[in-house]
Amino acid sequence: MDVQRADRPVVVGVDGSGAARCAVGWAAAEASRRGAPLRLVTAFAWASDHVVGHPGLGERYRDEMEAVARRDLAAAEGSAAAADVPVSTELRVGFPIGTLADEARHAQLLVVGSRGRGGVAGLLLGSVSAALAGHAACPVVVVREEALGAAGGPVLVGVDGSPDSEAATAFAFEAAAARGVPLVAVHSWTDLAFDPVAAPLMDWDAVEQSERAVLAERLAGWREKFPEVVVEREVVRDLPTHALVERSAAAQLLVVGSRGRGGAASLLLGSVSHGVLHRGRCPVAVVR
Repeated sequence: MDVQRADRPVVVGVDGSGAARCAVGWAAAEASRRGAPLRLVTAFAWASDHVVGHPGLGERYRDEMEAVARRDLAAAEGSAAAADVPVSTELRVGFPIGTLADEARHAQLLVVGSRGRGGVAGLLLGSVSAALAGHAACPVVVVREEALGAAGGPVLVGVDGSPDSEAATAFAFEAAAARGVPLVAVHSWTDLAFDPVAAPLMDWDAVEQSERAVLAERLAGWREKFPEVVVEREVVRDLPTHALVERSAAAQLLVVGSRGRGGAASLLLGSVSHGVLHRGRCPVAVVR
């Protein structure tokens, strides 16, 4: 890790929810691994006309919101103390997405819970985490309270040859090296991508060998750079989201690019990154 990046903090969003508390714990451990400062950030939206015609009531409501935010920050700071890293806090008046996106411009990593305190219980991914995974200027890790993965498990990465996949591969090698665990690199392919008329004539063994060569080529340079990382290569005939989600329960971190090889340039999140954020069984890092 370069010195300039090491000086930047690991930023984590705080809102008092169970998912956010898990995110704080994950971020504190990650900051300790990286030798980076930890920055705890919370925000609440407020406008002076929230209670029209009742300025005294409005100010009291604002004070209560601020008091709750300060309690959340204090609790998060207390839980992060064991990580033994420099900790700073920030409370802003504003919307969480904009606040955290701004903080991400100066961070090496942004960590958020999957759903905030106001999240709808039936949703696996909240609006804040979804927006930041697609918008943030740094890699984003989304932590779900009920999907913390396997402690001591490998780092899992999806590889498809796209530029975002290359960035994800770099992130995954660094993560595996820092943790001293294997890296499982998954490259999936499917016959659904071929013309159904031509499919019966295809030499599927040759196609699979070609896909194996693609994966080996994409990993070669990184294996030279990180010789200490044990790499397990998996080429599977499956849809990529299903292949990654199926393996994520045994991993401690799943890493994907924000958009894959077939992603539309106008989309901030591709179908695979969107799918694993909703269904992954461990923390998910989205890299671009």
